Amino acid sequence: MAMIPSFFDNRRGTIFDPFTWEPFKDFPFPPTSLVSHENSAFANTRIDWKETPEAHVFQADLPGLKKEEVKVEVEDERVLQISGERNVEKEDKNDTWHRVERSSGKFLRRFRLPENARVDQVKASMENGVLTVTVPKEEVKKPDVKAIEISG
Repeated sequence: MAMIPSFFDNRRGTIFDPFTWEPFKDFPFPPTSLVSHENSAFANTRIDWKETPEAHVFQADLPGLKKEEVKVEVEDERVLQISGERNVEKEDKNDTWHRVERSSGKFLRRFRLPENARVDQVKASMENGVLTVTVPKEEVKKPDVKAIEISG
């Protein structure tokens, strides 16, 4: 049994501490280089899309943004585009940052709207950091059906 090192055996300096373990420590590139900081806000912008009998409703969580910092556009007649920018907090030379987890940078999301969307009547509102975009639907006209008598 002495041949098998114990993870908790401090005599050989082989203590395994799961709270300080760095799985990518010896990787050829740092893990932060995998995702660009510029695109981090883009990746974190979550948008829900639901369809009601009357409209398509999009909701985006955009905490800390003002409505002036967000753009809602319809391009090419059928593409809803939601974009904006979170600015980086100004650094003070006397500040010591311990952790930066809030994302900053530009974000852009696009959605191809279905044929029944009334793109000329899109409405957007923002309240408590939640953007709501409502795209009304065209009323689906049922086709006129005319019964034809079958002659014998």
